Amino acid sequence: MKFSYFPGCTLKNKAKDLDNYARKCAEVLGVTLEEIENWQCCGGVFTTAKDEVATKLSSVRILKDALKKEQALVTVCSACHNVVKQTNYAMQNDKEFAGKVNRYMAEDEYNGETQIYHYLELIRDVIGYDKVKECTVNPLAGKKIAAYYGCLLLRPNSVMRMDDPENPSIIEDLIRAIGAEAVVYPYRNECCGGYVRLEDAKLSDKKSNAVSESAKKAGADVIVTACPLCKYNLEKSGCEIPVVYITELLAEALGVKEDTNE
Repeated sequence: MKFSYFPGCTLKNKAKDLDNYARKCAEVLGVTLEEIENWQCCGGVFTTAKDEVATKLSSVRILKDALKKEQALVTVCSACHNVVKQTNYAMQNDKEFAGKVNRYMAEDEYNGETQIYHYLELIRDVIGYDKVKECTVNPLAGKKIAAYYGCLLLRPNSVMRMDDPENPSIIEDLIRAIGAEAVVYPYRNECCGGYVRLEDAKLSDKKSNAVSESAKKAGADVIVTACPLCKYNLEKSGCEIPVVYITELLAEALGVKEDTNE
């Protein structure tokens, strides 16, 4: 199976492991991720201003590229996924916005036809957890892992539609599929304060510490996330237990983690 793939800026710099492990694991699971050519930054955040179009154009180009190849689009970074998914939703449901975008781009009209999967959805909805279990050569038995969703994977639920925004399970199901124990704790879908770190570091630390302390109190010895900003912020705030990416855990279970250290 082949899918178009948008890694985004951070995965090419500070979050290379999230990208490298994602590609390696996909191959083991029978999926080829074909990186979009000449992609640009997704914009970093989805602005809700009705008259703001420019920052969303790169996401539309990504979506159109996948459509031309007749492929669904896969993302890994939580922030990138949120921006691209919300942009696609706007192209489907906001005729005024879609009209401005299509007139500006002066190319073939696009109206949100591309199917988008977050990497977690690709595993759950396309590959299947049974395939993950079948390919697991190094079960992570004995590890107590806390899933941290943060804000962007689940919200707004009317658009993201990945999981229950109040009681999600998609990461926990993957944790169980690779043989580890999923630790469920109260703050797993609360904000880490990442977007206010530069403006108010104390508030950011407070929010991040609430997350990590909640996970630790519940018995976790590892926190796993799909968001580079969440990982950075939890670590910057002094998290006492390791914070890793979902694809790093998966790579360890599938036996390809060492192969990515090139």
